[in-house]
Amino acid sequence: MPVSDDQTETTVERETPVKKARPQFLPWFLVILLIAAIAWIGWRTYGPNRMGDPIGTTLVSFEKQNRLVVFTAEFAPVVASEDSRFFGALKSRQVAVIPARVDYSVDLSKMDRSRLSWNAETQTMDVRLPALQLSKPNLDESRAKYMREGIWITRDAEDDLSRNNTQIAEREALESARSPALMELARTSARSAVQQNIAVPLAAAGFRNITVDVSFDGDNSPAVTGQKSIAQPKKSEAAKAD
Repeated sequence: MPVSDDQTETTVERETPVKKARPQFLPWFLVILLIAAIAWIGWRTYGPNRMGDPIGTTLVSFEKQNRLVVFTAEFAPVVASEDSRFFGALKSRQVAVIPARVDYSVDLSKMDRSRLSWNAETQTMDVRLPALQLSKPNLDESRAKYMREGIWITRDAEDDLSRNNTQIAEREALESARSPALMELARTSARSAVQQNIAVPLAAAGFRNITVDVSFDGDNSPAVTGQKSIAQPKKSEAAKAD
């Protein structure tokens, strides 16, 4: 039976296979997976770099404090002064025990990069601090004890005696605060405080198990090495001297 041309074309169209599009996302997926793997390996290998500059982190922590009181010494100097008036006709004397306090501090505003050194291999921070500063003695005259001698002590004489004793007490308290023993105690307390002030923010930034070596301007001895273990910051100790 003869077949028409229309029927032939229809048959050919039905028998022509339809090509399916191949998925194109697979190569891109492999590329993304490879990039992610490389990035992960790099992060694991060079991870500490993400934590930034340890010296910069230390300087920021110093800027927030500016002045760090590291030690306090208390004294009770016994002082005496005399007064004479009317050509020696009226003589008086006052003995006073005046409690005094002196603070030892470090001026952290002087800290800059030249005073810090970081060794990445040993995880050690070398710190050179400025010399300790001693405050003016703070006299607690509300707790002071006075003993006066004299037949007649005028008001002016009493004021002069108290003023002189205050000046003497300040001078003696400052001289006592500068004693080598107390200065060494203050330096030890300063080293401990600075080690904590450096170790804690660096630990928060990711630098753990570090060593902090602290020295002072003018030190002839080697820097004192801090412990690697990080402890909670502790309050400065106070020395009491009679």
